[in-house]
Amino acid sequence: MSISKPSGAEEEYFVREEAARRQREALENAKKIEQAEREAAKKLHHMKCPKCGFDLQEINFKGVSIDKCFNCGAMVFDAGEFEMLAGNEDTNIFSSIVNVFRAKKVT
Repeated sequence: MSISKPSGAEEEYFVREEAARRQREALENAKKIEQAEREAAKKLHHMKCPKCGFDLQEINFKGVSIDKCFNCGAMVFDAGEFEMLAGNEDTNIFSSIVNVFRAKKVT
């Protein structure tokens, strides 16, 4: 019994399949590395002030946990925290915050 050599078309098929398999592996490895880098960045920056880099500490204000930097005074709101404090437009705190950002008219 003799084993025949694969034809050019068969060889080409196996080479393409091997290349596709290696490309899939490379993409999977890139995703794993990206995820690992994202996790490392998260650990590095978690609870750090975006302004000065010092540690943030949680304070409780009106039932909402706010992250505060006691070095530079920055306050960081997580998703939904500002809205919880602001309430509706009739709330005094919301009005005072809006007034801070509203341009004053020059007379």
